[in-house]
Amino acid sequence: MLETIQRDAEISFPMLGGLRINPPSYFTLFGRPIYFYGVLIGLGFLLAIVFCAKRAKRFGLKEDDVYDVAIWLIPCSILGARLYYVLFRLDYYREHMDEFLSVWNGGLAIYGGVIAGVLTIYLVCRHKKIPFPAMLDNLCYGLLIGQIIGRWGNFMNREAFGAETGIFCRMGLTAPDGTTIFVHPTFLYESLWNLGVLLFLLWFERTGRRRFDGHCVTLYFLLYGLGRFWIEGLRTDSLYIGNTGIRVSQALSLVLVIASAALLLYMRRRPFSPDDLYVNRVAAMENPIVIEKTQKEDS
Repeated sequence: MLETIQRDAEISFPMLGGLRINPPSYFTLFGRPIYFYGVLIGLGFLLAIVFCAKRAKRFGLKEDDVYDVAIWLIPCSILGARLYYVLFRLDYYREHMDEFLSVWNGGLAIYGGVIAGVLTIYLVCRHKKIPFPAMLDNLCYGLLIGQIIGRWGNFMNREAFGAETGIFCRMGLTAPDGTTIFVHPTFLYESLWNLGVLLFLLWFERTGRRRFDGHCVTLYFLLYGLGRFWIEGLRTDSLYIGNTGIRVSQALSLVLVIASAALLLYMRRRPFSPDDLYVNRVAAMENPIVIEKTQKEDS
């Protein structure tokens, strides 16, 4: 039944009094269809980069550093997200090579984008001699913003939903033939989960709890991994490792959670020094007298 749902299915939410909506999945521009999936992902990228650029100084970085990273990050992340998706569906794409770059039809895997993005950020930071962990701490906020907004592209496409359910927050999908199924709105679960992670990390950083460069991004991988592990188990369109029945995203999420937790425990055992943070080292070079006075007061 789930495989028969089309992009023009009517959406309803019994929790909201049976609210029914039928948003278009695309609009036409110069005779070509422009899918809201891509528009929302693009909007998410734009807002993410602007947000991170404005907060760059809090991590000892410059706005131009963020924009320089973004120039390479955006195309490489999209390519990585597509390659990740295609690699785990090679049987299909061997027979449909003409669809390899058809991202407007869906088929972007967030973990592929994250992996390609992290590698790209590392290379750019190395070239510009910018601390890689400090840049990641800043950009993880942008990644969350992109994920929060981008998941609504799945909503417009009627995709990335979960198995059939009778849960109170279920989403109804009514096909053109009148058949209705109720499913887990997993796109909504992930969007809200990421919003919660974003708000937590903003609070965490603003209250001075960041003890080392890379602290925020490590927490991101831990918290996002936990949420994604749970949500992926509800979805019906997961990528699998061969014929093992193991979901790729769940396996990767588990690895991220374990690795992140281990790193946080290890760093917690280390004594904290203000000099561990790049932003403090930059501030010391710009105004060493003020920093020295502040450190004496703290001690």
